[in-house]
This record gives sequence, C-alpha cells and structure tokens, in this order.
Amino acid sequence: MTEHLQRPFGFKITDRDAGSQARRGVLQTPHGDVPTPVFMPVGTVGSVKGVTFDQVAATGSRIILGNTYHLHLRPGSDLVRDLGGLHRFQGWNGAILTDSAGFQVFSLTDLVRITEDGVHFRSHLDGAPLFFTPELSMEIQCNLGADVVMAFDECAPADAEPAAVAAAVDRTTRWLRRCVDAFGCGGRRSDAGHEQVLFGIMQGGTLPVERRRSAADLAELDLPGYAIGGLSVGEPKDVLHAMTTESAPLLPPDRPRYLMGVGYPDDILTAVLAGVDMFDCVLPTRMARTGSLLTWDGRLVVKNLAYARDERPIDSECPCPACRQHSRAYIRHLFQARELLGPMLASQHNLWFYQELMRGIADAIAHDRLVDYARVVTARWNEGERARLEDVARRTPGGR
Repeated sequence: MTEHLQRPFGFKITDRDAGSQARRGVLQTPHGDVPTPVFMPVGTVGSVKGVTFDQVAATGSRIILGNTYHLHLRPGSDLVRDLGGLHRFQGWNGAILTDSAGFQVFSLTDLVRITEDGVHFRSHLDGAPLFFTPELSMEIQCNLGADVVMAFDECAPADAEPAAVAAAVDRTTRWLRRCVDAFGCGGRRSDAGHEQVLFGIMQGGTLPVERRRSAADLAELDLPGYAIGGLSVGEPKDVLHAMTTESAPLLPPDRPRYLMGVGYPDDILTAVLAGVDMFDCVLPTRMARTGSLLTWDGRLVVKNLAYARDERPIDSECPCPACRQHSRAYIRHLFQARELLGPMLASQHNLWFYQELMRGIADAIAHDRLVDYARVVTARWNEGERARLEDVARRTPGGR
C-alpha cells in the first residue's frame, strides 16, 4: 500500500461512446487506479457484509464505500485515526470513499430537527442525542482517511413540496461552502498521509429547475468531483431515469460524476449512457443475505423448492468461485440449514455479477456499442424479472 501514498488524485477519460454520453476512464487515487465506470461495494461499518476483503478484490473491485455515520458511532473516528486510518484498520489496500452521513441522518430516524447549524437527531443504537454539522462530517471523514470525502448535504424526501426542495438545495449549497472551508485547500488536502479530495453533491429532487440550479452552485466551487444525490429515495423508476439523464450532463464534463445509492442493472446502464462514472448500492449483499441471486436473466431466489435438485450453477455465464464450484441445490441447502456459508457464497456471487456488468459496459464503450449492449442486457433482465414475478403469482394462494 505504501507505494501509492504520494500519488495525487486525478481523473482521465480514455474512451467515449459514439452513440451516447458514456465515457470510460481512470480515477487516479493515492491507493491505486480505479477503472471507470465503477461500481463500489458498500462496506458500511468497515466490512463488506459476508465477504473478506481478499474476496472483494478478487471480483475486480478497486474502491469501496465506508459509512461516516456508522463508523462515527462504532468504533469512533478518533480510534480509527489513531490506529492508522480506515485502510489500515480494516486491511483494505484499495481506494475508499466515505459518504457524508447526510442520508443516514435523514433516513434512520423520524426524530430529525434541521437547523442552519446542522441536524439534531437520535442514535439508532441507544437513542442518545446527536448533532451533525458540515464541519463534524469533514472531521470524521478526514480522521477515517478516506481518499474521497463527500460533502454534508440535505436530502429532501421524494414527496417533498417544491418549496422544500428549493430550500434543501439552498442549504446544501451553504453547507457545501462550510465543508470546503473546513476541509481546506480548495477540496484537496494531505493531512492523512495521502491526498484526500472533497466531492460536492447535487440535490434538487425530481425538479429539473432545481437540479440545474444546484449544479450551477456546485460548479462555482471547482471541486475534484461531483455526485448526484437525492435519487433512489422512493420516486418511480421512470422518474429516476429521467432525472439521472437530466442531471449528469449538468455536471462538469472533466470531473468524475457519481450517482449515489443507485444499483439495479437497468438503472446503472441508463446512468452510464447519460455520462455517470461511479455507483454504489447495498443491493448486492443485502439481497444475497435473503437468498436473492443476481443473474443476467433477473433474480433467482435460491431458497425456492424448485432448486432443491438443481445441479446447475447460479449463472452459467458467471466466472465467480460460487458458480464454478457449487450448484443451486447446494446453496439452497445451505440457506435451508441456516449455514453462514450460504449468504457468504451468495454475496460473493452478487458482487461478481456487478463487476462483470461494469466490465461489459467498459468494453462496450471502448467499441462504440454501449447502446446495443444496454438494450440487450436490459431486455434480458426485464424479461427474466417478468417471468419470475409471474411464477411468484402462480405459486401464491389467491394470486393471479
């Protein structure tokens, strides 16, 4: 890891798709190069659930996400700092992006009171009163030693009134300026022993006029990267896709663009076509823990009785260890027996699926065929999902 520590952050676009806004590139970080478009596995509390970091790296992942809110509560960012930072503490040699805690603050509790200074709420662990500010978010993330630090923002609910959305955009901009002041050096600093960079977050809900206004505010600060926030919070899928397509081109074209918390294959493909470079979502490991496995033909719920004697791999096109070594019948057995290995193999497979998807996207961009690739993958996924839901309906008493 030490050989990377003096390398500065950068973003280089290497290929553009002729039929869309998609681009292929390299995110240069102090902890190694990250090919883009990239899907970042979520390591909420210092681990990617159900897998080791060696297994994460084997999928091709070069960057993961850490959660500021959860790591602040346990074990505490001061402790992580004193033990060498999050890379060393958890034993991950790749890059790390930490979120700002903004989304968790607004989603984990109903007892939220927003003021201009920050947000008052209660811990989901013990109900203790907490107060998060832009400055505290910067302090925690800098203590953690993340390569990419996210600004503290206000995420308005999907059903917020236009006036509330506009107010959240304004507050997000004011808080971003405070983040920049607290972080220092125009969004770049090296106090953690390696360069850290600050990304701003666009808000605006589902209102194009507010998205444009937020993007203009962000661009004025000339930060190393930018994110699209406030989506995948309950809006319909067609609205998610429309807002993503509207938002991505508004951000500076020479900086990395990150769509936060969005993760189904068709969502990612739509966003890449619009010019988005970075993604994260808890979906792969969260679904794996309930026995939902991701395949090119939609989801496979391996706990179903239909797979009790199925000798096929999860997905015949997947090169992951779970697919190479085990059958659907065996993995179903593990879930039925409540063996930990079941969710572990499922998580490993789902993470591989996402990295295979990103590799396919990158190759399609390099050969100017992303539009066709996206059409085929989306149609195949949607057809598989339709067949799965019809099968569920047939098996459900009273279902149609």
